[in-house]
Amino acid sequence: MDRHPLKVKEFVAHPCGLWEPEWFLLTCGDFVAGNFNCMTVSWGSLGVMWNKPFALVVVRPQRHTRQFIEKYPTFTLCAFSRKYRKALNLLGTKSGRDGDKIAEAGLTPVAASLVAAPVYEQAQLALECRKMYWQDIDPTHFLDPAIDRNYPDKDYHRIFYGEILAVAGTEHYVA
Repeated sequence: MDRHPLKVKEFVAHPCGLWEPEWFLLTCGDFVAGNFNCMTVSWGSLGVMWNKPFALVVVRPQRHTRQFIEKYPTFTLCAFSRKYRKALNLLGTKSGRDGDKIAEAGLTPVAASLVAAPVYEQAQLALECRKMYWQDIDPTHFLDPAIDRNYPDKDYHRIFYGEILAVAGTEHYVA
């Protein structure tokens, strides 16, 4: 994919649309060591917090990716064109515990520019992030009772804020 470095505060995106109906691929770990995992995510946000651009992701405790985002200080978020929807669906439903789901999905991990976690050759947008905060969702703080319907198993997400350190994207993300 023909991505170019973009200024973090100047890339153009539809922040809600990137999460849903599109999806991001969250990847955590160390590309050089060959120790990383990914999962498709459709819940999160982009913005500014503590005077830093950030990406917020949420990961349930049973997800295999959770151990990677806990262990490693960085992660990436990659967005793809619609032609990769089937691959992203596989990566969001199949566990990395069961084999090489990235190869099965047909994606090619490549080194990121600043962080240890990889990005993907086929991605249109790649955000490189360093964790700066986490917190577990506390259901006693739900102000809308409907939120709890997302947790029939009481497997509340852990929230991770990552400072966006680098952005690379296609012309689609340039003003």
